[in-house]
Amino acid sequence: MKILVTGGTGYIGSHTVVELQQAGYDAVIIDNLNNSRIEVLDSIEKITGIRPEFEKFDLCDQPKVNAFFEKHNDVDAIIHFAAYKAVGESVEHPLMYYRNNLLSLINLLDAMKQCTVPYIVFSSSCTVYGQPADLPVREDSPVQPAESPYGNTKQICEEILRDTIKSTDKIKSIALRYFNPIGAHESALIGELPLGIPNNLVPFITQTAAGIREQLSVFGDDYDTSDGSAIRDFIHVVDLAKAHVVAVDRLLKGKNKTSYEVFNLGTGTGYSVLETIRTFEKVTGEKLNYKIVGRRAGDIEKIWADTSYANDELGWKTQRSLADALLTSWNWEKHYRGLK
Repeated sequence: MKILVTGGTGYIGSHTVVELQQAGYDAVIIDNLNNSRIEVLDSIEKITGIRPEFEKFDLCDQPKVNAFFEKHNDVDAIIHFAAYKAVGESVEHPLMYYRNNLLSLINLLDAMKQCTVPYIVFSSSCTVYGQPADLPVREDSPVQPAESPYGNTKQICEEILRDTIKSTDKIKSIALRYFNPIGAHESALIGELPLGIPNNLVPFITQTAAGIREQLSVFGDDYDTSDGSAIRDFIHVVDLAKAHVVAVDRLLKGKNKTSYEVFNLGTGTGYSVLETIRTFEKVTGEKLNYKIVGRRAGDIEKIWADTSYANDELGWKTQRSLADALLTSWNWEKHYRGLK
């Protein structure tokens, strides 16, 4: 069976392509390479022995989306990653985020209806919960007003999916609300490689340790947490990628209970930014140069998942620890930079 992976040369997408191929699926990638590199295809091939099909274009271009499905009329399901995803950037450039993240999904759903592709796994986010009133977050926790345009695009995209599915019996979907993906493949051949200055914590940590960045900024030490820094639920990207394979299996085998399902993907444990820094220093032996700065617009104080529903219903749970994730991130950074 063939799975279309949009944004498949990106961070989570590339790891998911590896897991799909190792599970026996054929993968075809659409990516505009806006925040990834074509060399990722070489790395995927080194890991799996299979080079995935690849097409470069922007999903906001409806004619090109339609042409793709006319050419690839054997796609059985879609995993949709392609989106802008930096909270801070979305605050500065909201229209860019709304245009890209909403239109790409709309174009895909239009094509799915026309070409009878019945299944889509959507890359959603814990940002849909805003700052939760109660922790840990369950799938039925209230969806709060988003703290950033990025988070709002994920809320709106879920609404678009729900409304589209209500209007037709031809499409079924699973939205995976994941928490904070970190880590890299154990081979150190693929990992998180943001173009330009990183917006996420761990690549900024590894680039600081590697000497690429002079200093790491910790955004806020006055939150209502044990050490004053924000708390996140960090999930290893390989565990996350495996969950996407489970979700595709569920749809293809008709195991889904409703036409639209939602699952939280996290570890169920929250770690503060400062705890994460200390863990990195412990497992790698590298000392980080960091400073405390003011809070960053769009950030929430603390969040972690209740994973029991995903664990029970999907038969999936995380296998890798925070230390595992940080060590693989560092190994990936060293391999990419040619460091010993």
